[in-house]
Amino acid sequence: MYILGIETSCDETGVAIYHSQRGLIHHLLYSQIEMHSEYGGVVPELASRDHIRKLIPLIEQLLHESNLTSKDITAIAYTAGPGLMGALLVGAATAQSLAMAWQIPAVAVHHMEGHLLAPMLEENPPAFPFVALLISGGHTLLVQVTAVGKYELLGESLDDAAGEAFDKTAKLLGLSYPGGVKLSELAKSGQVRFRFPRPMTDRAGLDFSFSGLKTFALTTFQKSEQSEQDKADIALAFQEAVADTLAIKCRRALQQTGLKTLVVAGGVSANTQIRAALTAMVAKENGKVFFPRLEFCTDNGAMIAYAGYQRFLAGETQGLEIFAKPRWAMSEL
Repeated sequence: MYILGIETSCDETGVAIYHSQRGLIHHLLYSQIEMHSEYGGVVPELASRDHIRKLIPLIEQLLHESNLTSKDITAIAYTAGPGLMGALLVGAATAQSLAMAWQIPAVAVHHMEGHLLAPMLEENPPAFPFVALLISGGHTLLVQVTAVGKYELLGESLDDAAGEAFDKTAKLLGLSYPGGVKLSELAKSGQVRFRFPRPMTDRAGLDFSFSGLKTFALTTFQKSEQSEQDKADIALAFQEAVADTLAIKCRRALQQTGLKTLVVAGGVSANTQIRAALTAMVAKENGKVFFPRLEFCTDNGAMIAYAGYQRFLAGETQGLEIFAKPRWAMSEL
């Protein structure tokens, strides 16, 4: 069976086709970064309009390049949430319209479940059970995963998500959009001069807090000469603090659950320093760590197609209503 996946939760329009035996057939992604960079961040209305312009042409291109037609598609999976409401509605309405026209079912997919399952698209996927760290612009979650759909929340950010803290700190340093990426690039030329706190690592539990780090970065910057080297050094110190904090919490999660496998996914999982810190930590624990390939760290249609395939196998399909949920906890799955 062929599953068409549609992702429109924020500022990327992603489509993909997944086959039950052959795996991922093809995927396409259009990024709105250039459009939003003029405004220093994502403008929801513009994001929604751009999804409307790009989605159908991308689906047509995807089918053509996959040598498939609408008659080959078994079901359509789409991101129903969480995300920007307008952007979600574009994907949901398009998916439901095509499903009715093609007389096939639609499957609503949770965006973070898509990220969680993204490493399953690799040649050597992780085996259940495992601990998953989901780090993106809007979420930082630690989840114990027993099987598809069987998730136990272990910890989450009590304020800013890791990616959000990256973006806000970048803005404080005067970096352009997308801030998190620019901060990571700047950190490569940084020197070890400052040490930032590792928030909430001195107390029990698996929750996170990153809002204080951006305040610490701001005060450190204000006390410095505010040179380009100062910015780079602060970026490095901030990034080290986030990476160490994530590693400490993930070690606790592995020890608490008794598991030896860590899966890391979401946009921030592309950060090289974070990958290095988590890889080193897991090695010390005699465990294994799995990351999606870089192209599947960001929002994409491939992860939605795969998650939708798993939900479809479980018999979960959407009715005729257009379902979109901008706030949607994984605990509700």
